[in-house]
Amino acid sequence: MTARIPIVHSEEVREALHEGRPVVALESNVITHGLKYPQNAETAYEVEAAVRKGGSVPATICVEDGAIRVGMTEQDIERFASQSGIPKVSSRDLPVVLARRGPGATTVASSLVAAELAGIPFFASAGLGGVHRGAGTTMDISSDLIQLTRSKVAVVCAGAKMILDLKLTMEYLETQCVPVISHGSDDFPAFYCASSGVRSPHRIDDEDLIAEVVATHWATGHPGGIVLTTPPRAEDAVDPAEAEAAIQDALARAESDGVTGQGLTKYLMHAVDRATGGRTAQANMAVLISTAEVGGRLAAAYARRLAARS
Repeated sequence: MTARIPIVHSEEVREALHEGRPVVALESNVITHGLKYPQNAETAYEVEAAVRKGGSVPATICVEDGAIRVGMTEQDIERFASQSGIPKVSSRDLPVVLARRGPGATTVASSLVAAELAGIPFFASAGLGGVHRGAGTTMDISSDLIQLTRSKVAVVCAGAKMILDLKLTMEYLETQCVPVISHGSDDFPAFYCASSGVRSPHRIDDEDLIAEVVATHWATGHPGGIVLTTPPRAEDAVDPAEAEAAIQDALARAESDGVTGQGLTKYLMHAVDRATGGRTAQANMAVLISTAEVGGRLAAAYARRLAARS
């Protein structure tokens, strides 16, 4: 007999789902593995406020006491933000952390698993993981992309990080039949850069039409998700040429320092931030918020569609 995973909804999220109001899932990894306290907690509140501004209820997800908690309270956020040593939990780690009943901060991949189990069809994040540069040798492909093929959740994001191989990332999404819809731009964005230089297969600016596309995607019987991208605001974006130059220099330094594997992404992000005088970190924070607001609007459009057909 298959064990059921305990899902603990906050009162606000439970009521919203019961009433058919839009809810947007959010990861908790940005609380535990981003800024230091109290800035990390303040950022979590700003991201949740952005979802509300977009017309939806935020549901920040974490793992604790053998359950998936959907909708962190202010006390939960403060505790996770101020406590050290809370592990990052991807989808492969989820059963281990749940069985051990320990705390865990969800990533994009594990948040997709949790959101589907909790009955939340929309998730917002600053950016996806993707195919890493040199993946032809290392086979380094983010679990975010794999989980997208398995969880029926629409992911609203600003594309994927510039440090990745974004052409191969788009090729992978195409191969796995994951639709990519860009809202507000012709190109697939690159996190804090407005364009990755890769044309998006579809641009749709009408939010009600995007809701119809999401519903139609699942009506075809597809078991996985859909990627809905939105670029950073012009005032927040970093010039792609400047970012690429910093990345190339950081990659050379990483090779010289012998940095590989899981530590490479963090190394590159910090190196690029130093090279741009901190502007990429500032842009990262701005993208978290702007993407959450768009996620709130798109989830609201989807909820309106469901209500109109009920």
